[in-house]
Amino acid sequence: MTRVFCVGIATLDYVYRMDEIPTRPEKHRASDLVVVGGGIAANAAVAVSRLGGQAMLATRLGDDFTAQEIVAELEAEGVDCRLCRRLPGRRSPVSAILVDARGERLVVSYADRSYPADTDWLPRELPAGTEAVLGDTRWEEGAAHVFALARHAGIPAVFDADRAPRHHQMLALASHVAFSAQGLRELTGLDDPRRGLESLAAGAANWLAVTVGVEGVYFLEDGTVRHEPAFAVKAVDTLGAGDVWHGALALALGEGRRGREAVRFASAAAAIKATRFGGRQGAPTRAEVEAFLAENG
Repeated sequence: MTRVFCVGIATLDYVYRMDEIPTRPEKHRASDLVVVGGGIAANAAVAVSRLGGQAMLATRLGDDFTAQEIVAELEAEGVDCRLCRRLPGRRSPVSAILVDARGERLVVSYADRSYPADTDWLPRELPAGTEAVLGDTRWEEGAAHVFALARHAGIPAVFDADRAPRHHQMLALASHVAFSAQGLRELTGLDDPRRGLESLAAGAANWLAVTVGVEGVYFLEDGTVRHEPAFAVKAVDTLGAGDVWHGALALALGEGRRGREAVRFASAAAAIKATRFGGRQGAPTRAEVEAFLAENG
């Protein structure tokens, strides 16, 4: 089993199904509700575990009941939570998400801004057997710490740049940087994802990509921007699909897949997730991804 060490945010999500996202400040009714763990790194860790890998998560949580809920669910998914740190006097991250009939979502999140950024409690060496690491933008100091350890160990380090990073050196620390369309646009000021990647290509020593929903994935390979189309599915809930994509990518890289093969594996996992309501509850198993890929050529 391939071990992936994830560092970043874990939340508790309240996911409401709506016919459409409300635009008026009045009372509205949801047709369904799921309370489920969320957060970029935590979702990626669950994706790794469901896809047959071993996942460890390092995250910062409050000293509250919400933290107990978050950790209990992660452990039930097989995620190693020994490095889930509970901070006295702080509150754990929580999100309210509205998902409409097209699968699009509106997210309102809360995270305690008083969390310390220090990394002195993280291990000085990667856990034995780690074959890939993943970090997010919600705790860049933690991600930078594990990326440095990954570079020393010679293993892939995936940075989920769903937003433009606060510290631009993050792009150089990771071996693989995968942006969301929003993250790349914030960083480059360019709306076109292909042009955005091209603007970063000069002198880039690492692998760069951007996920663009139904448009698929653009990635830099041998100095050229290449494209992997999205799988055609009926989206029910896109919440967590990007996180699942990044977790699956990290696992694929840890297993030795490269380039388009790793992207296609990750895209299949994200596509399946998007067909299921309930955030990361819809993350697929390895058997489901392999069957999906066989059915889709």
